Amino acid sequence: MIGRAGGSTRSLLAVVAMLAIGGCAVGPDFQRPAAPDVASVAAAPLPERTASADVGGGQAQHFVPGGDIPAQWWTLFHSAELDALIEQALAHNPDLKAAQAALAVARENTFAGRGAYAPSVSAGLSASREQDPPGALAPVPSNNAFLYNLFTPQVSVSYVPDVFGLNRRNVESLKAQQQEVRFQMLATRITLSSNVVVAAVQQASLRAQVDATRELIATNAKMVKLLRYQLDKGYAGRLDLAAQESQLAQLQATLPPLLNQLDQQNHLLAVLAGELPGEAAPPSFDLASLQLPQQLPLSLPSTLVAQRPDVRQAEANMHAASAQIGVAIANRLPNISLTANAGSTALAIKQLFKSGTGFWSLGADLAAPIFEGGSLLHQERAAKAAYVQAAEAYRGTVLTAFQNVADTLAALQHDAEGLQAAAKAADAAKLTLELSQRQYRDGYAGYLSLLGAEQADQQARIALVQAQASRYVDTAALFQAMGGGWWHDADAHSTDAAVTRDSDEK
Repeated sequence: MIGRAGGSTRSLLAVVAMLAIGGCAVGPDFQRPAAPDVASVAAAPLPERTASADVGGGQAQHFVPGGDIPAQWWTLFHSAELDALIEQALAHNPDLKAAQAALAVARENTFAGRGAYAPSVSAGLSASREQDPPGALAPVPSNNAFLYNLFTPQVSVSYVPDVFGLNRRNVESLKAQQQEVRFQMLATRITLSSNVVVAAVQQASLRAQVDATRELIATNAKMVKLLRYQLDKGYAGRLDLAAQESQLAQLQATLPPLLNQLDQQNHLLAVLAGELPGEAAPPSFDLASLQLPQQLPLSLPSTLVAQRPDVRQAEANMHAASAQIGVAIANRLPNISLTANAGSTALAIKQLFKSGTGFWSLGADLAAPIFEGGSLLHQERAAKAAYVQAAEAYRGTVLTAFQNVADTLAALQHDAEGLQAAAKAADAAKLTLELSQRQYRDGYAGYLSLLGAEQADQQARIALVQAQASRYVDTAALFQAMGGGWWHDADAHSTDAAVTRDSDEK
């Protein structure tokens, strides 16, 4: 059937091939934004090492310019319980699973968009029984029957050559959106692991603070009891007793909030791990079981923008907006559609494939928008404005990222200085307690003086625990601020390579 028009068919196919090969993609080609032209991510020159203290978590930390981050950076804290809890969270956290499902949706949408590159082929079969009136001028069947069956199977092919790159820009936008969702998933993963570390450190800190507060309450209760005895004997005044009772009440009032915060951290650890708060008790962490990482990576500005998932997500959003400009421009240009149909029609099924029953057709349509009420023009302008919006959002994300890093680096230095001061205060309080105990044993100091030294020692202990926790928390924040090492994750690397390869083949 088609063979009888072989010359015209070959000419049409040649035109299609020429249009497909010679077509160009209208709109701007996306250029990756340049990294900020600064020498360092820090707001001020950093010392070679932080201050140190001779206590747990008091080791000096060294900043390593250009240092790399492992994918499982939390293992640097050397806690098997923490490692196990994070692995459980990565496997069962619903927020991360939702982000992974969103990535699967974006990936399938990209695959679906590629279908526009190929011809569309459909097959159909129609069967009908018809009756023409006796006075019909031209009965359909050649045997002049007025009552007959009609069977028509056919195959239809349609193809829209991508002359101006509408499909290419659309797929480019879908790929960029896939990258955007992917980096959002990576940010969720990094935030999750960081949140688990912070929650574990806070739980350990609160447990130590609760123990110290209970000891403080017990010490103050002894002091109140002693003052009451002395008041009864006439050795102490009512004002001294009232002041000590007030201090005891204030200390007792601080315990419930601490217990509430501790319960909240336990609930948070369970939920982060994908469990109900009452389903399983989370492990009990101790600051003494954690080791402070002493080598801290300090990325270069050009490296930081490539490592931060939020920056890469904003960049992918820019890329998608850039491609949408090409889509809007292409929608204003002429559109070519090629169609082909082939089939057979007969009065009986057994006659469908006999000679003389076949039919075919080839067609080409050219359509160009002439007047759309200005909608296409304004859609193009809107796409350009959306790109400006995405570009400014990207710049804001970069600024926030650098601020985040600068804040964390400053906090690490101040944390080390704060822990050093807290350690000195704790040592002084401990020495005072030892001297008070010795004087009490030797009869040179009263029991009330000893209890006061014990109280000061417990207060210094609480301050020391809080300072230790700050160092661990801000160290975890630095690893998160530097990108969390996702580029060393095997699955993330393979996905990134696949998307890059697809972009190169575009």
